[in-house]
Amino acid sequence: MTDRSYGRMDERMDRGADRVQRVTANLPATLLEEARLATGKGITETLTEGLELVRRAAAAKKAARLKGRLKLEIDLEASRERARR
Repeated sequence: MTDRSYGRMDERMDRGADRVQRVTANLPATLLEEARLATGKGITETLTEGLELVRRAAAAKKAARLKGRLKLEIDLEASRERARR
């Protein structure tokens, strides 16, 4: 990492962004490099993007399990009568 990347992380912390946790991980070098090239971003940004994708996938899976279990009472005719922009 360059000094610039640490500076950006420090700036994010100072602006009150999400709390930052420093981690040490043993990652397959080829996988990391391919992911970094695919995102066109640095290591931290690439890992963050990957973690966000995992979080979204878990939320989608949770929503899929609810399919057919929610009882919604929607008046379609009333919703269609709303003024259009």
